[in-house]
Amino acid sequence: MFDPRDPEFLADPYPAFAALRAEGEVHRHDGLGLAIAVSHAASAAVLRHRGLGRIWQDAQPVERFASFNLLHRNSLLENEPPAHTRLRRLISGAFARGHVERLRPMVAEFAETMVDELAGKIAADGSADLLEHLAQPLPVAVIAELLGVPDADRPRLVPWSNSIVKMYEFGLSEEGRDAAESAAAEFVAYLRELAEARAKSPGEDIVSDLLRSELTPDELVATAVLLLMAGHEATVNVIGNGVAALLTYRDQWERLIASPELLDSAVEELIRFDSPLQLFERTATEDVEIAGFRVARGEKIGALLGAAARDPKVFTEPDVLDIGRSPNAHLGFGMGIHYCVGAPLARVEIGAALAALTQRLPGLRLVTAERRPEFVIRGLKELRVSV
Repeated sequence: MFDPRDPEFLADPYPAFAALRAEGEVHRHDGLGLAIAVSHAASAAVLRHRGLGRIWQDAQPVERFASFNLLHRNSLLENEPPAHTRLRRLISGAFARGHVERLRPMVAEFAETMVDELAGKIAADGSADLLEHLAQPLPVAVIAELLGVPDADRPRLVPWSNSIVKMYEFGLSEEGRDAAESAAAEFVAYLRELAEARAKSPGEDIVSDLLRSELTPDELVATAVLLLMAGHEATVNVIGNGVAALLTYRDQWERLIASPELLDSAVEELIRFDSPLQLFERTATEDVEIAGFRVARGEKIGALLGAAARDPKVFTEPDVLDIGRSPNAHLGFGMGIHYCVGAPLARVEIGAALAALTQRLPGLRLVTAERRPEFVIRGLKELRVSV
């Protein structure tokens, strides 16, 4: 069984996943403390099964993690019906009022400006970190526009998000846990102030929209934080992992330059090929059977999305990057009632980044790609490129 802290595994987990798939669709992983579904069919069943839910359990001790628990207890992601049904209706309704289309031209402009800055940095220094100049700032700028965060406050968002999401990893230090709570407390306080300002002076942002809904103040804050964390972390890592893959498999980079009509399918393939979220947990609310594996009530099972994305029963030559792959039934945005509500916006951001890069820097080359030492959220620490 794989060790999620092993640097060799983190560098390339997919051979280990293939070995597990060959042995069976679901396995008990004692190190993770839960069962893991490794086939596409079993992972999809985990995501869809109504006997498996996102059952939030407060981080302990509760008095130490008051803000972290508040954000998750009131989150769309951590609730099941009927609470989930009400939250999703209100949040989806806000998204449906045109926020993605409102932002689309702005996203393209952001991406083009950032790629120009990346090009300037490469020209000056010979190479530059694509994460620093594009993958990180693009989704932050977009989410900040979505939420209506003033320019001066935007540098605070990434450190908050990075600290909070560390809590999803296994074996986090006590210092890391304290940093997550501190970030959550600061973020909660900031968003309460932002909501008060929008209540007095509404704008075109989604916070102004949500204030007109039936969300409680805690639910509104939790929703805003979820939009940042899910929208930022996933998009950063799709762009980072994806560009690294395209530059490694150079024929696909050249193919995208020659055939820009493949942009949409390229976005889907990059999400599949090196999934930014490797594991998504569920808790059994009743005794459940997944691919012949029994999950007793109260026990956890995870859909191993990275393994599902390389299942040869669903994907022809799954270890091959193919930007024209169609159909592409990846599970990167989830499935069932927890399907990612921000998926349309994420696709716009990733597509804008790829379009700007291929048009402005067709000669882009990979220098180094340094992997982050985490398993659940898979991404790079640095992606140095040149031309």
